[in-house]
Amino acid sequence: MLNERIETRLPTHLIDGDAPPLSSATKASSDRYAAPMETKPMLSRTADHLFWMARYMERAENTARMLDVNYQTSLLPQSQEAAMHGWTGLLSISELTGTYLKQFDEVTPRNVMTFMVGDINNPSSILSCLRAARENARAVRGALTTEVWETTNQTWLEFNRLLKEGALAEDPGELFEWVKVRSHLSRGTMLGTMLQDESFHFQRIGTFLERADNTARLLDVKFHARNTEFFGSGAGNEAKEVDFYHWSALLRSVSAFEVYRKVYRNVIRPEKVAELLILRAEMPRSLVFCMDEVVNNLRAIANEHSHETQRRAGRLRADLQFSRIDEILATGLHAYLTQFLDRVGDLGYGISRDFLMPS
Repeated sequence: MLNERIETRLPTHLIDGDAPPLSSATKASSDRYAAPMETKPMLSRTADHLFWMARYMERAENTARMLDVNYQTSLLPQSQEAAMHGWTGLLSISELTGTYLKQFDEVTPRNVMTFMVGDINNPSSILSCLRAARENARAVRGALTTEVWETTNQTWLEFNRLLKEGALAEDPGELFEWVKVRSHLSRGTMLGTMLQDESFHFQRIGTFLERADNTARLLDVKFHARNTEFFGSGAGNEAKEVDFYHWSALLRSVSAFEVYRKVYRNVIRPEKVAELLILRAEMPRSLVFCMDEVVNNLRAIANEHSHETQRRAGRLRADLQFSRIDEILATGLHAYLTQFLDRVGDLGYGISRDFLMPS
């Protein structure tokens, strides 16, 4: 898993300088992911900063999404034990339970939000992610448009101001929504202003690798929280009501509640939730959608060293495209998602080796 910053140097096979931008006239709009014209490859240090800038911005948004859903769910009538499941699950998703318990004696909503929002010593806190995104952007200022840099820089500065003014204590939901909107703005500015050259593709790869990793972790933890794959079937009305809120919270955390209603038009069932977030190619946060983006953008920046990484990415996408949810559940969702996370981590390492690190 690529949870920490990868330090890189210039590899010997990528020392010719930054790749000159391609003229828009040389690329048909319908051939967005076609192999680029033969140009000088991008410096690995530049690619590394762009890759991690996008990953950290996506990670900040994902953290805000999970915190927001847990906060909103905590306002519903429920037992103390049920309320704590969401907060302990959030720490488990980020693999930060041990780090958290070194600072705090017990898991409470206030402590978890403090730890995951403004703790600069927590590398996965929103504050740390936005700072890392901004520092990576500053290091490659020349590879970004003015709009992209100003959006990233302003997000970091404004978030610091909001924390100092007590926005987290005053209205956590509003703060989390602000982070999500700023991430959308950053991604939209990149899509709307940057030339679709290597700089663009490295950012897209970083975004969708991080998103795939987060969606898989979220699914794994939330399904485990219900003890069985089909929790609630045959249960009483009270259990079914709890079940509804659980799966609704999961869908809302990835902006999929309305999408689920539109696609399935029936009650929320766990197997359909899993299918939507794993196998539906039209769902922008599903695993198969993320891997499709990774494969297409990898193809656009392919070099003589990246064949094996491309093969593994294509194999992972194909496995998702031709899978069925009943087969996945029959073999065990936890085992499936654990294997997926291992393969995504291996893919991230391959990308680092081929493009971001010395050979």
